[in-house]
Amino acid sequence: MLRKRISHEGEGNIDWLRIFTGNSNPELVRKICQTLNTSLGKSVVKFFSDGEINVEIHESVRGMDVFVIQSLCAPVNDNLMELLILIDALKRASAERITAVLPYFGYARQDRKVLPRAPISAKLVADLITTAGASRVLTVDLHAGQIQGFFNIPVDHLFAAPVLLEYLKQLKDDIVIVSPDAGGVERARAYAKRIDASLAIIDKRRETPNVAQVMNIIGDVKGMNAILVDDMVDTGGTLARAAYALAEKGAKSISACCTHAVLSGQAVKVIAESPIKEMIVTDTIPLRKEAQSCSKIKVLSISELLADAIRRIYEDESVSCLFV
Repeated sequence: MLRKRISHEGEGNIDWLRIFTGNSNPELVRKICQTLNTSLGKSVVKFFSDGEINVEIHESVRGMDVFVIQSLCAPVNDNLMELLILIDALKRASAERITAVLPYFGYARQDRKVLPRAPISAKLVADLITTAGASRVLTVDLHAGQIQGFFNIPVDHLFAAPVLLEYLKQLKDDIVIVSPDAGGVERARAYAKRIDASLAIIDKRRETPNVAQVMNIIGDVKGMNAILVDDMVDTGGTLARAAYALAEKGAKSISACCTHAVLSGQAVKVIAESPIKEMIVTDTIPLRKEAQSCSKIKVLSISELLADAIRRIYEDESVSCLFV
């Protein structure tokens, strides 16, 4: 990026930065561009009649520092292919550096072999992104942190915690942060420490995929304002069962806090009928219409966090201060 450094030394502008996106999360990208005071790159991502994806870049990106923002959410395979084809098009257009910005990394839950002859799809997706031509990856709240090691290129792994904690600090006293399973204890402990709250853990056993059964609660939740903390909510079953268990143990109020609102199937209905008073999520994934109309769901934007990270990467500054 020698040309960028010479051209802009001391000026602080972003003439060599370009942002492109597919169709996964246009509202988040619009907010990021607004925060960075830049316009979205001119491109068209469309489908042929047979379902194939076509990408057209309508401006020069030669020598540019390009950021492709694309959440790998539903329809995940279409969004993944849009990302790969966009990266390939930009690479062939002589972009100097291409950063894949993935607010939500799809296939992250397939990060290990749980059965004989099973794939490790998260590794496959990492290889596809690298082979397509990405120079680095910027993502938020990976389901498993070790997925960073699946890439042979630099990975900046941000956390939505600063955004979520800013909201949680405004809530009532007598808060207990609750991990819905043993795997999320580290995350819940970090949240509890930062807002000076107590900690509880729910022990569950998963009988079949996407179905969880709450078994026991470790910690005192009676008379407390319980906040369930997780990285994502998919079918909503885990959070709903956890909420019922907390209600049975005498929790005064129950809220939930998740980064990625996948909300597949009947998730919105499950959450609406559960004891959860409020579910706080971010806009890494755009909400479906039924989720937008659910009064229990509150959306916080991570656009400023991502915009700050993009600016720091572009200006070759440290991003580590954002790893909270």
